[in-house]
Amino acid sequence: MRSDLFGDWDGSVAAARTLQAELAQRVLLRDDFPEPHLLAGFDVGFEDEGTRARAAVVLLNAHTLQPVEAHIVRVSTPMPYVPGLLSFRELPALMEAKTMLTRMPDLVFVDGQGIAHPRRLGIAAHFGVVTGLPTIGVAKKALCGNYEEPGPQPGDRSPLLHRGEQIGWALRSKRRCNPLIVSPGHRVSMETSAALVLRFLAGYRLPEPTRLADRLASRRGEVSIPTPPASNGLL
Repeated sequence: MRSDLFGDWDGSVAAARTLQAELAQRVLLRDDFPEPHLLAGFDVGFEDEGTRARAAVVLLNAHTLQPVEAHIVRVSTPMPYVPGLLSFRELPALMEAKTMLTRMPDLVFVDGQGIAHPRRLGIAAHFGVVTGLPTIGVAKKALCGNYEEPGPQPGDRSPLLHRGEQIGWALRSKRRCNPLIVSPGHRVSMETSAALVLRFLAGYRLPEPTRLADRLASRRGEVSIPTPPASNGLL
């Protein structure tokens, strides 16, 4: 158990839920980031019957959406799966993956929930609060709350509501595909979270940062890093 991540958490479910509620108070739901030049996508898969987390991070040029770095790390999981406490299994691996980056991103996309969580602290929000990085959660399905089915066109969206509060969006990113669940994680507003996901699509259902990270974390393929052109020796 990493005390730098979880403080004096004793490993219990009850204490984890209490810590989530405390950290959720630190989430900033307003835009507090520069024009992004570097994006990062993070995702986690599991190996060895769930005892090891396989975390992937891909760093992309925000203007071309071309990957410039990609890394994979494997970390033992600190606890079994408990609904609503996934970040306690995934966060150590994500933090280890972050240390592999040679440059820090201006904006992070995490495969998972931001504040679209019963205690408003999914993995993207937890990661954002711990790192201080502007973060958005992009999930394939809702963890909690209800929404009306958005329209069929890319960009159509409807609010995801839980206990009378909007906690995210059901966002149609591609025709004939199920909507994504998009929610701010930290230092990003509700409205901007959806706009940024749409901005960084590249013809697929998932935005390019999490699409590539998911590809690595789930072993569905590699990520090709373009080779810089050779120098001609001229200054």
